[in-house]
Amino acid sequence: MLRELHEELGISASYGRDTGLPVCGEPAVLIDVGPNLVGRMQRLAPDAARQWNVMMKAAMQDSITLMIVSGFRSIEYQAALIRKKINAGQVIDEILTVNAAPGHSEHHTGLAIDIATPGSRPLTEDFESTDAFGWLGANADRFGFSMTYPRDNRWGIAYEPWHWCQKG
Repeated sequence: MLRELHEELGISASYGRDTGLPVCGEPAVLIDVGPNLVGRMQRLAPDAARQWNVMMKAAMQDSITLMIVSGFRSIEYQAALIRKKINAGQVIDEILTVNAAPGHSEHHTGLAIDIATPGSRPLTEDFESTDAFGWLGANADRFGFSMTYPRDNRWGIAYEPWHWCQKG
């Protein structure tokens, strides 16, 4: 299935090998964790859901608001995001610097969260200048979360200060 999706989207057959991004499977169970900024219910794997809720409450106690932008994404949903960008005229090599190829996104695992906070435009580097980002940097590891895509990361994905993933 991945091979066919990659071929359809113009993604190299050696993408995983070239980037070092692992294949990410989808979990058998997902739990609703609340709506995102546009009201769409987001889901995470059970332990990530529990830890996200505990982390949000801990942040609130420190007067920090963490909001979920995106949680679980299916492989097909990831492919649809990429198709939409291709149809808008973007080049696949550029797309793959901001979106992992279908089958290689941490969002497939239900462990990854894109986080926003009031007063900062979501999914932009502006997030790094927020109190929420500072709080995450100092505290997220207590809840098992870490930022996957720092500047100049080994996978060649653009810097994403909003993308945090629960590590096992």
